[in-house]
Amino acid sequence: MEHLQQTTLPRWPKGFIAMGAFMAALSVIASAYASHGNSLIGSSPAMVQASLNLLQFHSIGLILVGMLGQSRPSEKRLLAAGVLFLLGCLMFSINILMRAWYDVQTFRSLVPWGGTCFILGWLAFALAYVRKSPQLKPPPASESGDQTH
Repeated sequence: MEHLQQTTLPRWPKGFIAMGAFMAALSVIASAYASHGNSLIGSSPAMVQASLNLLQFHSIGLILVGMLGQSRPSEKRLLAAGVLFLLGCLMFSINILMRAWYDVQTFRSLVPWGGTCFILGWLAFALAYVRKSPQLKPPPASESGDQTH
């Protein structure tokens, strides 16, 4: 009896889709809180809005990385892009929100690193698609020499 070798696809694409959806929901909740909340302890309203915009944008980026990663699970640059987007969301967006609403100043110095992660994530995403594609071989010519298809 022939043994079927089952290939297991990596989990990271689905994980990024799930995290992107979770972060998107979190961004809506945080946006509602920001628009109805009365206190901003450690940040300006413009800074909070910028962090929410980037959180929403990169939530969609995570979902996109996960969706594309399902068809290219061995593409390490897509994996790197997703990790960098997650790190950026935590170090930039979530960090600013924690400062604004709970006066958590512990990780304040990580905000620029979060922005850097966003930039590097998009560059990794781009590099995943500008790499040299495998060359497609032309179909073989028929034996009769007829090249019509």
